[in-house]
Amino acid sequence: MALIPSQILRVAILLSYFSILCNYKAIDMPAHQTYGGSWKFLTFIDLVIQAVFFGVCVLTDLSSLLTKGSVCMEQERQLRKLIGLRDWMMAVLAFPVGAFVVTMFWTLYVYDRDLVYPRLLDNFIPQWLNHGMHTTVLPFIIIEMRTTYHRYPSRTCGLFAVCMFALGYVVWMCWVHCMTGVWVYPLLDHIGPMARILFFICLTALISVYYVLGEILNNYIWDSSKSTLESDKTKTD
Repeated sequence: MALIPSQILRVAILLSYFSILCNYKAIDMPAHQTYGGSWKFLTFIDLVIQAVFFGVCVLTDLSSLLTKGSVCMEQERQLRKLIGLRDWMMAVLAFPVGAFVVTMFWTLYVYDRDLVYPRLLDNFIPQWLNHGMHTTVLPFIIIEMRTTYHRYPSRTCGLFAVCMFALGYVVWMCWVHCMTGVWVYPLLDHIGPMARILFFICLTALISVYYVLGEILNNYIWDSSKSTLESDKTKTD
């Protein structure tokens, strides 16, 4: 895909996340007024991650255009840092967390929506906003993966970082429960302590699986693209 269209696409996605975040924060929901506010929900954390990630993507595109043809080594060094940050965020946060939120939400929603998204929320959150938070995240991140190659860290380092994120969120949920006596998600009220521990372990394992799937998908897309280019070059020769 050409450079300019991909830049415009990233700007459009970034603006859509700003719109979703602004509309979500403008909703006067009781849960927003309790301890932790919106930050206790993984969906909101994921929206912030996606917005920051695409912000870094846009900044990288701008820096690349501004330094194109430049011989300044410092500018090149700063651009490489931005690219490294962009790729790390894609690998460790944007793809695995985004895929996890989308698949877990809709799986639980289909099974029993009251476990994750009580019907009361329909009075506060319009359908388009719900899909903006829980549906479009995954196609957006796959589009980004398809348009730009992202260098993944070593699998050990990547999985460690993903597990630390998952562990951090589990600790945060437990802390909110200790402070309020209420679990962030109704599902956790329906299972016992040992089942919760097993549930948290399974979720950490699942998000790790999404990291590996993201790495495999990224390599498949770009290995296939490379093979296609080499095949076309051979036919031309």
